[in-house]
Amino acid sequence: MARKTSTRSKIGFSLAAWAVALILFFPILYAFLTSIKTEPEAIAGFSLIPSGTLENYITVQTQRDYFKPFMNSVVLSLGSTIIALMVAIPAAWAMAFSPTKRTKDILMWMLSTKMMPAVAVLVPIYLIFRNAGLLDTRIGLTIMLTFINLPIVIWMLYTYFREIPGEILEAARMDGASLWNEIIHVLTPMAVPGIASTLLLNVILAWNESFWTIRLTTTNAAPLTAFIASFSSPQGLFWAKLSAASMMAIAPILVIGWFSQKQLVRGLTFGAVK
Repeated sequence: MARKTSTRSKIGFSLAAWAVALILFFPILYAFLTSIKTEPEAIAGFSLIPSGTLENYITVQTQRDYFKPFMNSVVLSLGSTIIALMVAIPAAWAMAFSPTKRTKDILMWMLSTKMMPAVAVLVPIYLIFRNAGLLDTRIGLTIMLTFINLPIVIWMLYTYFREIPGEILEAARMDGASLWNEIIHVLTPMAVPGIASTLLLNVILAWNESFWTIRLTTTNAAPLTAFIASFSSPQGLFWAKLSAASMMAIAPILVIGWFSQKQLVRGLTFGAVK
């Protein structure tokens, strides 16, 4: 039986939800307001009243090539996500439907790699990339982004696959389906919401990765995170131009997130309601 909720409680919960949403969205709003200020206005102090100038966006476009880092971000995000899914789907299938006594240990080991500070392995990773000729290349960064996000992808897919009844896969085997047909034609279509949300989350994580992209690239493979960092110079921080560059960098991912929010929420809550 559904629990009854009073009108006052509904209003209170709605106001609390809107307050939390505004608090979370405020940094983006303030960055946008700063991007349409002049530099003196931006460094003058906190203010929500901008002059409304578009000079910073024009300056960012003319001083830097936005299209090249944008395309690098697209290639790196999609490339690392596709490779991660190709590796993670079979791995998650094996752990979910053919577990061994070491499966949980392997899952915890993969998760533990995300707990280690990235700077702890910066020197060996840099030397490996330098000796292999992967510095400032799309291939090198794609490999790096795949490795750092692969544990999260496997964990998410493992969670989704665990909610799928194993009897369905057994029925497919009895009908003569091979292992790959079972994964591609039976398992994958049933887990589309989970795979889609994992894909979107991995794209966002790869798009926003800054530590490795700034340290392993200079110009050729530099994505939008390096594009933003380029507005920090020895002369100081140009807050208005930095904010304009940030808004241009997050705009594509904001649009994708807005139009795919239903699919993302559906995938993140996949299997939560029985």
